[in-house]
Amino acid sequence: QVQLVESGGGLVQAGDSLRLSCAASGRSFSARAMAWFRQAPGKEREFVAVISLSDGYTHYADSVKGRFTISRINSKNMTYLRMNSLKPDDTAVYYCAASLLISEGLRDYPYWGQGTQVTVSS
Repeated sequence: QVQLVESGGGLVQAGDSLRLSCAASGRSFSARAMAWFRQAPGKEREFVAVISLSDGYTHYADSVKGRFTISRINSKNMTYLRMNSLKPDDTAVYYCAASLLISEGLRDYPYWGQGTQVTVSS
């Protein structure tokens, strides 16, 4: 069983930065990609960023490109999301997810964390 645990969320002001962390564990954890998704109140869960665990390839949603950075430390099974220049529209529950595919699609991710709340005030 794969377990993902997010941390680092909180309440910040517009323009501030936050770094989210995702710790992965499990007896047979062998994901190929780690991703971050987010879900704002009343909205569908959406893709934020993905990173390949083999070569570090990254891909971002247009709404966060240039402001957010996804990274990982494979030896520690840790994935991070550095969020700069935060906006009120970034307010959401942020989830990390693991997959055998490098994908933007929610359905391609069988493993999910419980989420961490990020609230950006104006």
